[in-house]
Amino acid sequence: MLAVKEFDVRKMSIVGVLGGISAILGMTPLGFIPVGPTRATIMHIPVIIGAIMEGPVVGGLAGLIFGLFSIFQALTNPTPVSFVFLNPLVSVVPRVLIGITSYYTFKALNNLGHRKTLGILNAIWILIIGYLGYGIYGNIKSSQSSWLLAMNIALIVLAASMAFITNRKFKDKALDIVVASIVGTLTNTVLVLSLIYLMYAENFVKAIGQSPELARRIIVGIGVANGIPETIIAILIVTSVVGALRRRTE
Repeated sequence: MLAVKEFDVRKMSIVGVLGGISAILGMTPLGFIPVGPTRATIMHIPVIIGAIMEGPVVGGLAGLIFGLFSIFQALTNPTPVSFVFLNPLVSVVPRVLIGITSYYTFKALNNLGHRKTLGILNAIWILIIGYLGYGIYGNIKSSQSSWLLAMNIALIVLAASMAFITNRKFKDKALDIVVASIVGTLTNTVLVLSLIYLMYAENFVKAIGQSPELARRIIVGIGVANGIPETIIAILIVTSVVGALRRRTE
């Protein structure tokens, strides 16, 4: 009985730490990283890591904290579109589901272990490096700040390093982490924007100063512009962290 209680306390402590990290990221510039031609939020990444390492309950609870913090931010630091995040269906439910979809994707692929997974993994790394390379080209062409250029160069070096490490050390044991990161990120982006479209499309588009007739195109555009860089940064960070933790426990 004591062991079960200690186990529960440990898991709840992890939930608190991960939820706190998401909140800190949301309140500081640390939560937004320039990737390629756009910026990526990383507030969902602690949820994915918690789900992969500790299971769907920890991931779901960390996502719950993330979602509740979104409501808090909408109330205390409102923007023209904050009204959509006052609805828990938009701000909370997708964030809880991040932990659940990430875990079960990871679990499903965890024992795949076929050599062909390396080919899929390498294709993903090539796409990531290509996107970041395009971002560097865009930075140079538009004469953007040297900080954005340096960040994209650093990310492309990190991506190349992770591609090397996953091939040499993780081998066929990295695809589960990478795909879980993709699914977790897309759960957040796709569900949040889909619910905004279904419930607030016209008001949301008007709030950002666009024509309501273009609601679908604009919301899909936001999804693509945000989803790609957020997926890339999630893959890089989650693979680094979970891969290192996994090696320590083996």
